[in-house]
Amino acid sequence: MVSVRADRPIAEKGIPDATIARLPVYLRTLNVMADDGVATISSGELADAAGVNPAQLRKDLSYLGTYGTRGVGYDVRYLRFQIGSQIGSAQEWPVVIVGLGNLGTALANYSGFGSRGFKIVALLDPKPDLIGRTVVGVPISDLADLEQIVERTEVRIAIIATPAAGAQEVCDRLVACGVRSILNFAPTALSVPPEVNLRKVDLGQELQILAYHEQQQMADPLESGPNADGTGSVHPHGVTA
Repeated sequence: MVSVRADRPIAEKGIPDATIARLPVYLRTLNVMADDGVATISSGELADAAGVNPAQLRKDLSYLGTYGTRGVGYDVRYLRFQIGSQIGSAQEWPVVIVGLGNLGTALANYSGFGSRGFKIVALLDPKPDLIGRTVVGVPISDLADLEQIVERTEVRIAIIATPAAGAQEVCDRLVACGVRSILNFAPTALSVPPEVNLRKVDLGQELQILAYHEQQQMADPLESGPNADGTGSVHPHGVTA
């Protein structure tokens, strides 16, 4: 159902970061479609379900060398495989979570990791009362043993969910162990070498952005605009300019 142009190898194309960020959204949408028994899907249907416009979706998929068949669309199973292979969910990635407070524990319990190719293989925390407990079948180990555990479990991706004060030290130790992909939930900015991929998740910042938009929407009815006769604008206190 899908044609692939062999003259455009993926490795030579340099996929933009914005496209990479949308690929997991497409994959999640395709997973739902496949579970519902959908065999083929048009670019318009997939774009609507993923919340993008069809032109953007077609451009994104073209970076993978994938072009839907006119009048037929995309083969759902094959497109899932292609996107999964590109973003690494076609294999299982070992992950460590450092910091088992409320947030770290919630992340460890997240059921979506497995279906997306991630396996929590280690949990680390310095608190004596947490060490030895298990979360989703994985024992919490002492943070002091980070280096040995990373080596033993062959961790490739780390999630930092520690308080701000200790986050940089944890990050430095992970990098020294060879971890090159880090997802930071700690409420602080981290410094890493250029070869390390660091992504920051700031829940407070995201809420503030939503609060900004909410405030803007609340203010809309009070914003100035033309009168019915087009002679002026109405201000919050009913004064006409």
